[in-house]
Amino acid sequence: MTDSTTRNYYVDEAGDGTIFNARGRIIIGNEGVSRYFILGLLDVANPAALEKELNTLRAKLLDDPYFKGVPSMQLKSKKTAICFHAKDDLPEVRREVFKILLSHELRFFAIVRDKSKVLEYIRKRNEVDGAYRYSPNELYDSLVRQLFKDRLHQHDAYEIYFARRGASDRTAALRIALETARSRFSEKWGIVSTAMIKTVACYSREYAGLQAADYFLWALQRFYEREEDRFLEYLWPCFRLVRDLDDTRHYKYGEYYTQKKPLTLAAKKKLPGI
Repeated sequence: MTDSTTRNYYVDEAGDGTIFNARGRIIIGNEGVSRYFILGLLDVANPAALEKELNTLRAKLLDDPYFKGVPSMQLKSKKTAICFHAKDDLPEVRREVFKILLSHELRFFAIVRDKSKVLEYIRKRNEVDGAYRYSPNELYDSLVRQLFKDRLHQHDAYEIYFARRGASDRTAALRIALETARSRFSEKWGIVSTAMIKTVACYSREYAGLQAADYFLWALQRFYEREEDRFLEYLWPCFRLVRDLDDTRHYKYGEYYTQKKPLTLAAKKKLPGI
């Protein structure tokens, strides 16, 4: 942490915002296209300590004869050799990273969208506005506003690192989304914040906090896309909130999962009224 009143947030995504192909056909759930889009925020208390430990682990693994010849451990692959990324890392590597994550003071928050529900919104909007065209950036920015709406008022300064998405620099758009989130919170609760907000769009290889956020998102994505819960359960002590915006079985604003109400397969499948 930079000082006692600065929070360090690392923001990444899992899945994609793609709903249509170039011809306008719906491709949700097709090969290479996710059914869910998830935006996550990792609050890291001591970024320097986390970076030091992950870098030490990577050096140790690269020096281990056990991994000699493994493609992802070669520099030319630009994968584990330069950056931890749960999808690319071997199970043995993921296990070591998981252990480090649980030894640090981390708090993870996420918002989940079911893209089939986003499609319903698009269709309804097109009924009243035929000129409207959906953009994945629109979905991303809306989740930024939701994710940060009550996270920018308790400290003097915030350093927010966004995993870079594609070649374009969307820093200005992200700042607008953050300021909108802060403004809406102030309007609702009458609490005005003048905290400094520093935003940085960067690659995961540049910051250990983004690599750590990727691991939490990977575990959450496995749960939603494959109903595989063991990774989520293992990391759950660091989770503070998962908001499933489209699970409206009980509440129109979605379902909130916390330490007191864990996200499990049983909870996700529970029928209304039970």
